[in-house]
Amino acid sequence: MTTLKINNIETAPEESKALLEGSKKAYGMIPGLHGVLSTSPQAFEAYQTLHDLFTKTAFNADELTVVWQTINVEHACHYCVPAHTGIAKMMKVDDAIIEALRNETPLESEKLEALRTFTLIITRNRGHVSQEELNTFYAAGYTERSVLDIILGLSQKVISNYTNHIANTPVDDAFKPFAWEKK
Repeated sequence: MTTLKINNIETAPEESKALLEGSKKAYGMIPGLHGVLSTSPQAFEAYQTLHDLFTKTAFNADELTVVWQTINVEHACHYCVPAHTGIAKMMKVDDAIIEALRNETPLESEKLEALRTFTLIITRNRGHVSQEELNTFYAAGYTERSVLDIILGLSQKVISNYTNHIANTPVDDAFKPFAWEKK
């Protein structure tokens, strides 16, 4: 089992201290992922910037959750699935959506299922998609912007999922009720 250091404000590099203080202010705690990422101020800033940019896309709360959780589950991230379950609940995403994503079962909404399926295709095939797959995604009501926004969300999730795999980041107490393991 691998581990990486989880910093707090006192132990973090000087360049990361303000970012950690911002995390504490925003979340009432320093999420473990942020503590790990703070060892590299640039990686931490990149993650936070990508997160902020992704939340400003045209995707609504349900769609953001579909992209995040589809990637988290596909990557089997023991930390991000519970964290994004809690975040989805705070964003008032329907529990049926949350549970379907966690359990890898189809979503009731055809449009959201098309988003889940296309996100999986991009993730599994490392960006290689066919014109037919694009056309199916567009037919569900999505656009070229949506394709690029999924890639943005995937970029954020690669940073967090891979970091958590290597760091073996413990799930924060706030998200322990949503613990998850890949089936």
